[in-house]
Amino acid sequence: MILETSKPVWVIGDVQGCYQSLEALLAHPAIQADHDALFCFAGDLINRGPQSLDCVRLAQSMGDKAITLLGNHDIHLLGVAAGVRKVGKSDTAQEILAAPDAEQLVDWLRHCPLALQVHDHLIVHAGVAPSWTLAQTLAHAREVEQCLQAPNWQSLLEGLFGNHPDVWSDSLQGQDRLRLIINILTRMRTCYPDGRLNTKHKGPPDLQEGHTAWFDLPNRALEVPVIFGHWSTLGLMQRPDAVCLDTGCVWGESLTAIRLPDRKIVQVAHQETQALNPLAF
Repeated sequence: MILETSKPVWVIGDVQGCYQSLEALLAHPAIQADHDALFCFAGDLINRGPQSLDCVRLAQSMGDKAITLLGNHDIHLLGVAAGVRKVGKSDTAQEILAAPDAEQLVDWLRHCPLALQVHDHLIVHAGVAPSWTLAQTLAHAREVEQCLQAPNWQSLLEGLFGNHPDVWSDSLQGQDRLRLIINILTRMRTCYPDGRLNTKHKGPPDLQEGHTAWFDLPNRALEVPVIFGHWSTLGLMQRPDAVCLDTGCVWGESLTAIRLPDRKIVQVAHQETQALNPLAF
């Protein structure tokens, strides 16, 4: 998705159902002062935190002022709604499916994009394959979006969960192609030396373990900086070519937003009464 605007855009990291923290962030004086600002949620708006339904309703209420990108937790909920995924032990987003307007909420969620170009930046939830240009990234994201928005999306979604294939090739087709696009855009953190996607690694980058952060892979083709979340153990990272916004709000840390195009950072402390223990996951 391409957004052409002269207005400031606040990009918000992983909320994961932390509604009180999200309210506090949106009430921050720096954000309140931007009366004409637009917003982008960089994936994982829901799940694990205590108020996923409220987070979805808030994002919906913002209308054209906000764009919500899909993250792995959001797509997982769509899988549960489609009957092709089981509820996990740490899932808390079932309240969305139990709501009286659950069908409309799911329809709204599955019509959210996976990538956004705005103010000469690319925003995705997790990562970008090193060979992908900006145009290719947006086109591949659109391939998945068309699948999720299709009338028979439930049956199409059934084959899109899994860890293989784990190396991108332009020749990939069908469900293998879509599955890997989803994994790159919503689950990617590191790759092995041979380029295979490492879907198991959740800690900080550690070259001694034999893998490399996706944004440090050689010969990256992306022409613009990328803003992403998904990697709470990496935390806030600000580089000219890459910015990580997942600062572990659901784990009791902060919730972070960045304003484009000037990259002003705003953070608020975790506001919920309880936080999850990352060591339990």
